[in-house]
Amino acid sequence: MSIEPLSWGRGSTPHDVGLTRDASGKREGQLWSAPARGANLEAVRTALTSADSLGVVITGGRGVGKSSLARAAVMDLGPDVWSLQLRSGPAGSTTPYGCLSFLLARLPQAYMGSPTAILRGITSLIRSDAAGRPCVITLDTSGSIDEMSAGVLLNVLLTGTAKIIAVAPKISDLPADFHWLLTDRRLAEVRLSNLNELQTRQVLLSLLGHRVSASLVSTYHHMVGGNPLLLKALVTEQQLSGNLVLSDSVWTLRDKVVLDGAASLDDIVRSRWSRETPETREVIEMLSCARRVELSRLTAIYRADVVADMEDGGLLEIDASDHRWVSLREKYIGDVVRTWLSIARRRELRSVLLGGTEPDPAGMTVEELMAFAAWTHECEADLSPALALAAADAAVQLFDPRFALTYAEMLRRTDGEWVAGQRQKAAAYLQLDMPVQAMAALEDISQPELDGLDVEEYAHVIAAKSHVMMWLPDAAARVPDLMAEARQRLEQAPNRTGWPGPAAAAANRVELTEFEYGAFVGDYAAIIPALEKASDPALNPDTGHRMNAAILLMTALAMTGREMDALSVMRQLGGQISDASHIVGLRERYTKEAYLVLLIAGQWRRCIDLLGPQATDEPHSLPFRSAATELAAGIAYVYSGRGAAALDPLISAAAQLELQPVQAALRCAYAAIALAHAQTGNAAQARKYLGKLQRTSGKSSFIAESMAEFCALVAGRWLGDPDAVAGLKQSARRDMDAGRFTLAGINLLAATVNGSDADFRLLEEIAGHRQGPLAEISRLIAVGTRTKDAKTLLAGGELAATLELDAVEARCMALAVDFARQDGDSLTARTAQARLDILAATVANLPIVPSSGSPLLTSRERQIARLAGRGASNRDIALEMGVSVRTVEGHLYQVFTKLGVTSRGDLTGLV
Repeated sequence: MSIEPLSWGRGSTPHDVGLTRDASGKREGQLWSAPARGANLEAVRTALTSADSLGVVITGGRGVGKSSLARAAVMDLGPDVWSLQLRSGPAGSTTPYGCLSFLLARLPQAYMGSPTAILRGITSLIRSDAAGRPCVITLDTSGSIDEMSAGVLLNVLLTGTAKIIAVAPKISDLPADFHWLLTDRRLAEVRLSNLNELQTRQVLLSLLGHRVSASLVSTYHHMVGGNPLLLKALVTEQQLSGNLVLSDSVWTLRDKVVLDGAASLDDIVRSRWSRETPETREVIEMLSCARRVELSRLTAIYRADVVADMEDGGLLEIDASDHRWVSLREKYIGDVVRTWLSIARRRELRSVLLGGTEPDPAGMTVEELMAFAAWTHECEADLSPALALAAADAAVQLFDPRFALTYAEMLRRTDGEWVAGQRQKAAAYLQLDMPVQAMAALEDISQPELDGLDVEEYAHVIAAKSHVMMWLPDAAARVPDLMAEARQRLEQAPNRTGWPGPAAAAANRVELTEFEYGAFVGDYAAIIPALEKASDPALNPDTGHRMNAAILLMTALAMTGREMDALSVMRQLGGQISDASHIVGLRERYTKEAYLVLLIAGQWRRCIDLLGPQATDEPHSLPFRSAATELAAGIAYVYSGRGAAALDPLISAAAQLELQPVQAALRCAYAAIALAHAQTGNAAQARKYLGKLQRTSGKSSFIAESMAEFCALVAGRWLGDPDAVAGLKQSARRDMDAGRFTLAGINLLAATVNGSDADFRLLEEIAGHRQGPLAEISRLIAVGTRTKDAKTLLAGGELAATLELDAVEARCMALAVDFARQDGDSLTARTAQARLDILAATVANLPIVPSSGSPLLTSRERQIARLAGRGASNRDIALEMGVSVRTVEGHLYQVFTKLGVTSRGDLTGLV
């Protein structure tokens, strides 16, 4: 893509094409993309410092950072290298000595008699300017080099006067003489491509100087395809528009990316636009509005050879689905071109594509519905009621509540879809954490309208109303009464038949709502029998109802101590989800509940895997989901004891949630950040976020509030707050009384870091009501601590290691060290101490420190212990480390004391 609109005046006139400078000069503003090019920079450095190499050629498309990499490589060589910059403009091939004209002007007249004399003169001038220092020439080519310049440069290289960094889009843009240097490997080639998502993140960090949210990285990367130049232009435009904001030291997006008025990107697109044919421009206009079109439809409107040429030129991409959807490869082109088109032109293109008939929403995917609705909205045309409702439903599914409200507002009260539209409006308000407005939308449905609904739509309205009431503190307790009222009406409905009759479907929807309410308030034990019946294929032929019930069942089983049963249900459902992909929102609900099951079963690593990158057809939709994903990843890390790893995703999630609240998730974020800081020993920041948590109100589900309370109380325990320990114990007893044995065990395990015998007996009792390795770890800790049995604790630590629960393992090992030393069991003490020593690398703040002596070896003690364990004498160790023999003796005494060993031979394998 052309960058000329951003660089007018550079390289167009001979007297401006050359520039000399010392390599020590800092030009940081031009090196913003260098952090993502570490491997490429090393390859360039190797080529420039190798004795057999004449230099390097950096190739790649426009805007990938070739010149930036070349500058970074020269700066990396330091002040002892003389740097000479040459530039060949578009007219360079027709002007003799074009890129060397500024050097030519400095030559005495005596050297101007022949090309040979000029060659010798320029070579001597370069040597004189370098003054004995190595010289590196940077040749930046945007056009071909004339033969005279090529001959001089070749002589400079072959005589050892300088080495070269040549920058060109392709090798073929360089003189022919350079080709045989590449073939003979006298020149190396470093080929740059667009950035991947990780490199995009590194560049954004370099550009912005603070943390960046995952949604920001993903959105910008997909919009510009990883092109660094476009990325920088996009960042600048979004900062100026106020959409890219710094929230709590994290850069994130306030809303969707809109490129209207983006001057720099507009210039870039216009530059490319000017070189395209009229047919190509029309296809670009069509795809910029429609987002994607079936290949067969596009070729029916435009010639197939035009579409094929655009694909070959990298303008289009065609997916591998049965529909063969065609879209613009570089999404930002469509975003910019769309802003150029008048309303009349947009309507004209829409009419051409549709051929006078609107599509049937029943045959469209949610992504197709969103694209079509957006196009219609941009044309200021009206959607049919059926399409408006379908688009609102699709927007809710894709977590785009603002568009859902826009489409729902298109429905008039006289439309048959109006009541369903009110449901979608309520769902959108709920996503925006506005339950009062959501309830107002549902209460706008009058009683006569409600009475006139068919049983299925009535059941959906009741379900929507109950979901909203759950989030209203004053209304949540009335949900059971609403369910009873709905059941009574359904029982009186005429033509009551079995499944798949409307009355049976409506009854199933009401029953599922009752299950959802039970889970919302944490009454898991009570709903398990009904869930088991509803999820049984032999008893329930309604696939959607059955699978939704099974998803809730696996969570209920996990909460009530049946973790292994829950994991079994999860595995079974995982194999069935694809076959039921037509059920709206099923996969998303499964993922959410599977995360909870894995989290409370102690399998945090699988939680992270579950939250891996998800493909999306609309990468720059509003980033609500990114905040939820980062929050979930951060919570998984803090539950595992990895506070340092948790901070980045948690702080990023909190920054996004502060701008766009989502159903009280901000409380979970603040509590988890407080715990992460406490785990890393940062008490001031932990207290700061606990304060934020106290100032943030909001109603949430039982499990969300339970997680926030757990994180806050454990953070308080790390900070030494005695009330936090009491709070954890109260939560454990409350959960135990309600049959939530898993949560009770987790709370009590955290509360008993310094527990009493009664606490450990209760922990052991709770473990007896549970399944799986986390329950066994709790039992071993309870028994081992109460009986002061080091071997039992060692077994608990080994089991914790299999789940990578480092903080729990460290707790077991610290206690095992103390109890083993008290019993005189030096072997167990040495083993536990060695494991504890290793855990110091990942557990910054130990939950328990052994009371007998210092718990960990210092780095010098570890070094001396390793040497001694290999048989080195004290004198040899002293000579190698540059210390006195007495110092070595003192350190060895500390090592023997800490590890409980009596000879050097015992050190082998411990450090």
